Amino acid sequence: MLTTGEISDLMYQVFILAVQIGGPVLVISMLVGVVISILQAATQIHEQTLTFLPKLLVIGCILVITGGSMLERLQDLTEQIFSLIAG
Repeated sequence: MLTTGEISDLMYQVFILAVQIGGPVLVISMLVGVVISILQAATQIHEQTLTFLPKLLVIGCILVITGGSMLERLQDLTEQIFSLIAG
């Protein structure tokens, strides 16, 4: 049986992992969005696909580059949770 301390420690680890996995993708997509918005304001072009497509491409590239390490981290956490349940 897990104690309250172990559960709160596990929840903390899950929160940190979510920030580590999602944070870089969100920050980089936000920066791309700001750059595209500045370009749109400077050129007076207000097209919806102009912001969507570059963000989609950048997020796809980030996931291709860092997807393996993200998956490894998730697998490690899952193994840790299952070992806590079984043990």
